[in-house]
Amino acid sequence: MRTIRRGDALAELLYQEGIRDQRVLNAIAATPRETFLPDTLKHKAYQNTALPIGQGQTISQPYIVAKMTELLLGAGNAPKTVLEIGTGSGYQTAILAQLFDQVFSVERIKSLQFQAKRRMNRLDLHNIAMKHGDGWKGWPSKGPYDAIIVTAAASSLPEDLCAQLKDGGRLIIPVGNEQQSLLCVDHEDGELKTQTVESVRFVPLVAGELQ
Repeated sequence: MRTIRRGDALAELLYQEGIRDQRVLNAIAATPRETFLPDTLKHKAYQNTALPIGQGQTISQPYIVAKMTELLLGAGNAPKTVLEIGTGSGYQTAILAQLFDQVFSVERIKSLQFQAKRRMNRLDLHNIAMKHGDGWKGWPSKGPYDAIIVTAAASSLPEDLCAQLKDGGRLIIPVGNEQQSLLCVDHEDGELKTQTVESVRFVPLVAGELQ
């Protein structure tokens, strides 16, 4: 008898919500979301909702994870390297690691970074490099990148991150304070072209305050 993964049902739900990239759906289905949650919330792992993970942070709603990943993969240059700003629980990181050759992830809260690194090892995902640092500054020494994803809302578009995009690269980022929008920023022929995707709700991208 074939074992039915709980992630398959979540992937089917996301398909119904409009996610169409089969690579993304397969990664969602294969990733045990309960691994990234505290014991008291594991029973909610396959609900399509954001959940708290401590330190004032959240694990994003699966739909948003899938949508942002789908947008990243839609960049015109078949992206291979991605910079993630905000490792958090590591859930988004794990999805990216299944779809990109190399993932570079920056987290300002050391304890979250440590937990995420242990989870990556348990899941046998080894194409990830992590840094404890200020997400507003990115990770310039490893760039430029084919794609950049930001998992917290910036008050404005970070210039340092835009500068770390390759020509043909794509940045997916929520921007705003009370009202937030998910932006898709393409670097084409030396210019940035920005498109608003949809309204979202993220914790703020904090500058300079490492923990």
